[in-house]
Amino acid sequence: MYPLGKQFAINDSKSRAEEKAIFKGPNYRISIITERVVRLEYNPSGKFVDEPTQLIQTRNLGFPNFRVNQDQNFIEITTKYFKLLYIKRQPFIGPKTAPNKNLKITLMSRDPARQREWYFMHPEARNMNGNMVSIDVPCDKSLQHGLYSLEGFASINDTPNKLLSVDGTPKDREPNTIDVYVFMYDNDFKQALQDYFKMTGYPELIPRYALGNWWSRNTDYNDESLKEVIRRFEKKKIPLSILLLDNDWHYRNVGQYKDLKTGFTFNKSLFPNPQNTIDEIHKKGIRFGLVIDPEEGIFPHETMYPTAAQYLEVTNNKIINFDPLNPRVLDVYFKVMLHPLEQLGVDFFWSDYKGHSNLTNLWFYNHYLYLDSGRNAEQRSMMLARGGIFAPHRYPILYGGSSSISWEDLAKLPGYYLNAANMGVSFWSHDVGGNHGGIEEDELYIRYLQLSVFSPILRFHGARGPYYKKEPWLWDFETQNIAADYLRLRHRLIPYLYTESYNYTKSGIPLVQPFYYNYMWTYDDDLYKNQYYFGSQLLVCPILTKMDKIMNRTIHRFFIPEGIWYDFTTGKKFPGNKKYISFYKEEDYPVFAHAGSIIPLSNRSDYNNTGIATDLEIQIFPGVSNTYNLYDDDGVTSLYKDGYYLKTSIDYNYLKNNYTVIIRSIEGKSGIVPAKRNYKIVFRNTKEAESVTAYYNGVPCSFRKEFDGNDFSVEVNGVPTIGQLTINCRGKDIEIDAVRVINDDVKSILMDLKINTYLKEDIADIMFSELSISKKRIEVRKLRRKGLSRAHVNLFLKLLEYISEF
Repeated sequence: MYPLGKQFAINDSKSRAEEKAIFKGPNYRISIITERVVRLEYNPSGKFVDEPTQLIQTRNLGFPNFRVNQDQNFIEITTKYFKLLYIKRQPFIGPKTAPNKNLKITLMSRDPARQREWYFMHPEARNMNGNMVSIDVPCDKSLQHGLYSLEGFASINDTPNKLLSVDGTPKDREPNTIDVYVFMYDNDFKQALQDYFKMTGYPELIPRYALGNWWSRNTDYNDESLKEVIRRFEKKKIPLSILLLDNDWHYRNVGQYKDLKTGFTFNKSLFPNPQNTIDEIHKKGIRFGLVIDPEEGIFPHETMYPTAAQYLEVTNNKIINFDPLNPRVLDVYFKVMLHPLEQLGVDFFWSDYKGHSNLTNLWFYNHYLYLDSGRNAEQRSMMLARGGIFAPHRYPILYGGSSSISWEDLAKLPGYYLNAANMGVSFWSHDVGGNHGGIEEDELYIRYLQLSVFSPILRFHGARGPYYKKEPWLWDFETQNIAADYLRLRHRLIPYLYTESYNYTKSGIPLVQPFYYNYMWTYDDDLYKNQYYFGSQLLVCPILTKMDKIMNRTIHRFFIPEGIWYDFTTGKKFPGNKKYISFYKEEDYPVFAHAGSIIPLSNRSDYNNTGIATDLEIQIFPGVSNTYNLYDDDGVTSLYKDGYYLKTSIDYNYLKNNYTVIIRSIEGKSGIVPAKRNYKIVFRNTKEAESVTAYYNGVPCSFRKEFDGNDFSVEVNGVPTIGQLTINCRGKDIEIDAVRVINDDVKSILMDLKINTYLKEDIADIMFSELSISKKRIEVRKLRRKGLSRAHVNLFLKLLEYISEF
């Protein structure tokens, strides 16, 4: 076989299941992978698969606990989670009248009401779905299966997938094979996801810069227009981490070839000196990416075509067809076409390849492109591409495809994130604001952007045309300011996001965790099913509908889980296990932090730089003691795998009138982060403390304190990063008990309404009186006589209706 390169080699040392956990006969083989996972194989020829596949890399996860009873005709295998019964040598599925006659697996739930049976070809109607290629590429429904199911079990069919040889090249299976993995986990989905990652491979850590703000437009940028884009972002003081060029960077119309999507040579009329262009972008602290799509082949006008043609023995200037399953073509594609672009400074590629609508081609292309991008330890693997369905978490970042500009498409986005989480995927991205068509509305733009800020990837992209408004500066002054504030917040969140991304690669818990994992009833409730946890500290309740134009607020319902939670922006307290209704202005968004949450933020002034923060703001919410381990490494290489990282413990000890924060390095190596850091500790919902002390390694150090009316902060500068900083705050009744009440919302709405001030006072007298709701309705209606418009009367009647619910 043609040697692809060591970066594509496959480790098959544990691809065969534990020998003592395998039970087989002439045409069947059953392998117990874990207490939750069983592999079922059937082949009339008796030939079974031990090689890695596109999906599965490892099958030996140690010896699981199980019991087995069998004779010549039957086998019964029991674990903590399931009981398998099989009539030996029979097909896995029985007759239509009894499909579970030959093989059935019973879920051994702790709740007798949840004990169900799985059988081969089970419809699994309560599966929550998981996979997709992209919004704009249809996918067979059978491939959209996820791991999470309300039934407590799910199956994955590995039968259609190709095998992988040790050199990384594909290999066909034996015909007439059945190869299925069944996950029986009851309510223990996190453990099932752990098993899945152990079998398919854990996700890798993306570069730190990928968590910042991405900018891309389908337009013919050139040297000057790119500089102008950067200047406009700088003028608005909006940080930018990635510039990503769409198709026009390369030649698109050459002779008989028109509107080409495939290209590998910079258009010199747009970029006379690509090296200088990329160098200037890098000097600004911005990373640079290019779209590539090899689907049309390699054309004779490409600078590197002669080299590629000579190597592949192509004559007469014929187009070189691209085939991701041909190792020789792949070798030329990477070494001759892509590597020279990387040598110019291109940081990563955005693949717009669809694989000729062939899922196998798409998967192998993603697989090879991703591995090639990380072939050197100096550069971490990174790409943007459509999902290849099988183990998509191994190939971040996923491109969501081209969506329309509409409230309807916005409303679908949280569902895509949640489905992705059901297959362990975190780094799924969409076009902020939608891509094409529709009506550009400031409110829609803002709600798209806010959702994106609290999503794993924030990436702007828009279709070609002068009337698309993706640039923040194209909007009115208020919208510009809101957009800029949220984009700055996104940049500040990177220390938190990067730590949570690292934790994802170790624990397998996705950044976006569906709310219905913990509150299963919300899945069938349209009001609450889109809520999700964002990392370990935050809860997001997305706004997906238009605001009430008279109220100038979005009426939004959400459910707060058990415990005490705080509005991330205002600090208002929300007691948990309760439904709420609130009213949000355009600049507000429902994100909540649980009691004791510790959120590390960057306080840097060099806006574009996404590197290790030397200025940290650590926001801490009161009520519960907590520890958060901040993770740092160089952000771009793979050296972290060799121990070149630093973990810093942020330990918050809470007493009602006595807070202590201890910050200390606990794991890793020195020299990874700067020798010293500046810390600003912000105690949320806290009055000014009467007594404050700060010590580094037991020695007092100077500090600055500040109280802004809601939060109390302590700043300590120049603190060595290796060692221990201890800050203590004491005082009487220093915690502000800012419980959110609906009357505050009503007052805010009343304040903003453009009606007569005397009428506002009359309304307030009614709304905040001790009258019953029914009598308040009568009094509000009477205000028509004083000139209150019918629309405003209806508004306050509606508010009374909401108040009556809570």
